[in-house]
Order: sequence, then C-alpha cells, then structure tokens
Amino acid sequence: MVEEPPAANPQGSSQTVALSDSIDASVPHSARIWNYWLGGKDCYPVDRAAGEEYLQVFPGIADLARASRGFLVRSVRYLAGEAGIRQFLDIGTGLPTADNTHEVAQRVAPECRIVYVDNDPLVLTHARALLATTPEGVTDYIDADLRDPSSVLAAASGTLDFTRPVALMLMGVLGHIADDNELRSIVKQYLDALPSGSYLASYDGTQPAGDSGFDEAQDDYNESGALPYILRTPERFAERFEGLELVDPGVVPHTHWRPDPTPDGALPAPVDGHCGVGRKS
Repeated sequence: MVEEPPAANPQGSSQTVALSDSIDASVPHSARIWNYWLGGKDCYPVDRAAGEEYLQVFPGIADLARASRGFLVRSVRYLAGEAGIRQFLDIGTGLPTADNTHEVAQRVAPECRIVYVDNDPLVLTHARALLATTPEGVTDYIDADLRDPSSVLAAASGTLDFTRPVALMLMGVLGHIADDNELRSIVKQYLDALPSGSYLASYDGTQPAGDSGFDEAQDDYNESGALPYILRTPERFAERFEGLELVDPGVVPHTHWRPDPTPDGALPAPVDGHCGVGRKS
C-alpha cells in the first residue's frame, strides 16, 4: 500500500492538482492495475475489474508482479552494494509502493542520487512520495517520455553526472514498445550516453513455455483500450543486453536472479518473466 505523500511546496501542489484533472478513470490503466496486483489502493473500479478479469485467465500474474518487485530490490541492492553504483536513472517509474529504487539504494549507500522518469499524470500526482530522500542523497522526478532519450537525458543531467557510472533501469516498460528495432534503438541511445562501468537492469513479462493462460490474458488486456504490452520470447527479451557483460546468472526468470537464500537451498519456482543486469565495458 502506498503511503500518503508528504506535503509539497505550493508550486508542486498546484502542478499536481492541474495534472490530476487529466487522469482518465474510465479506461483501465497499466500502472494502476499493477498497483492493484501488488495490493495497493491507488486504483479505480475499472482497474480492479480489469485486474480481476486478468487473474481469472492467468492467476500467476500476481506472483509475477511480486517477483518483479523482488528482482528490482535485489538488483538495486547489488548495484548500490557490490557494484558500487551511486547514480540511478529509473525510467517508467510507475506508482510508488514498498521498496522503491531510492529507498533500496539509499539504505545501502545514503549518498545515492536517483532520478525517476515517467510521463503519466497519475504517477506525477504521487511524485511527492518519490521525492523523499536521505540528507546525503538526492531524489528527483522528471515528467518525460521513454521514447525521447535526448529529452530524458538532458533533464536528468541536472541531477546525475554522466561522466560517472549510472544504473539505467528499464523495469517492465519495454513491453510497451511493439517494434523490436525501435526498442533496441531506444536502449542504445540511453546506453551510448552513459560511461564505461554503467549498468542496464531490466525485466519484462515474456511468453510462457506452456499453456499458462498468460498469452490469452494479455491479448484480452491489449484489446481493452489500455496501452498494449507485448510478450516477447526470452531470446528476444535478451537482445536488449547485446554488447553488455551480463552479470551472473545472466538472463533468467525473475525469481532466479540472485534469490535470497532459502533453508533448503532450492531455487524458487520460475515465473513467466525474464530479467537481467548487464555492465557496459
């Protein structure tokens, strides 16, 4: 559940009110449905209805949502810890929930600087919650579009130093890019702007190996009027890491990327989504 955002300055408050008028509560919204699957409350009846319909066809979507959040937490913990990254560019932020990027990173290293990017008016109304930061660190929010790397990078340069390594986070958003060539071009433009030693961390839902209902549920969702999301094969998903040095264990299901230890040492059950972390040499 998302906590009530702290009070904002007058300028931020007036911006939030204006943007909230543009939120369409009559059409299902991917960020709100995802929030519903994670147990949040920032959703409307149309989102809950769409989320329940999806669950009827593919009950595993709730497990996938939780596994996605788990990968985000573990990958940020790795990046801020073992990899020593102190700057994060999180594009396609979505609605804030527990263990957001800045919370995980700044628990490891309070001086971390995080820039969130989204072009969703609903997310912007919650940006105040994302802007809470440690005294040593910085957290900022940019209203911009994933598909416009030059604008995103120009705005982020006010907070991030692009002469030093940055973790580029594209979590669950590249499925909204239907064309593979466009997807590769977008990722390349971001990575080309980052120095050696930077990282890409990414996950997306992927086509299931068996008949889990995921394909059917996603097709129904894409026809609902919501922003379509493409399920790629694991092999097509992995193309975004071309030219990068994959961090062990490579491209794997969310639950298999450096999972927290279990008493019996067994890997958790896989989910219908893949993830990975790659380093730019």
